[in-house]
Amino acid sequence: MGARQSRAGCKDKGPGRMGCLRRRQKLSAWDDALLSGRDPRALLKRGLRHISFSLVTKGMTDIPDFLWGLSEVQRLNLSHNQLRVLPPEVGRLSRLVVLNLCGNHLKSLPAEISLLQGLKVLFLSLNRLSELPAELGACRSLEVLSVSHNRLSQLPASFADLSRLRKLNLSNNCFAHIPVCVFALKELDFLHVGSNRLENIAESIQCLGSLQIFIAENNSIHSFPRSLCLLASLEVLNLNDNDIQTLPEELCLLCRLGRIAWNPMDKGLHISHNPLAKPLPELVEGGLEMLVSYLKDKKHS
Repeated sequence: MGARQSRAGCKDKGPGRMGCLRRRQKLSAWDDALLSGRDPRALLKRGLRHISFSLVTKGMTDIPDFLWGLSEVQRLNLSHNQLRVLPPEVGRLSRLVVLNLCGNHLKSLPAEISLLQGLKVLFLSLNRLSELPAELGACRSLEVLSVSHNRLSQLPASFADLSRLRKLNLSNNCFAHIPVCVFALKELDFLHVGSNRLENIAESIQCLGSLQIFIAENNSIHSFPRSLCLLASLEVLNLNDNDIQTLPEELCLLCRLGRIAWNPMDKGLHISHNPLAKPLPELVEGGLEMLVSYLKDKKHS
């Protein structure tokens, strides 16, 4: 047994073995899948509707060049790596429908993002973006965009051209106000601007007639704008953790809210952790019907 183990040990430590180990140590995790010499296209996943490619949580600092040759890819997931740059070659992936770049170190996007004319879903959360390129406005098929947890304080005016956008997440950034271009997005049914630096909500919010979910929690909003009450489609209105003291009589117009909500995932009016003037705190505890009844009586008194 000892001799056999010794020979095995010598075999493991031979020059060929050590060379192989050194080569493997230089390869990043995603390269392991290519050691067999297979065509990268063999790694594509073909679903019923989309062709996908995923390199999630691989510790990548750069995107492998072979990826730009996979022109058939429709869903690309590069999330939770250490990417600092998205190369302009991304424009070659003209069939992309979904692009996930969450959880990287990106500070900017290339102008070639405009070449992704079929892109419908773009996830950019948890990066280091301080601005977005005007060229993103050319991605007019875009329906879902998340840029939460970045360093954004404004959006390019070209965002107004994203006429098909339905869901927009701007939370956990540095916005002092909702960008004017957002009010041009008539198809929006979901808007999240929580955890920013908002002190008010512009009257133009009433332009978003399709809005069903509006989240503006954890800001410094001083008043509940009457224009919000004109959004008859609202089913979730979250204004928790702000500086609101009074509520408008027109609150009764928001008939789809249904109730005062306490669970973050519930439909209804979320208004907790605001310095509401008395007797509003007690009325909130009593439910939406009691609160609305009081506001109506106040209006006619």
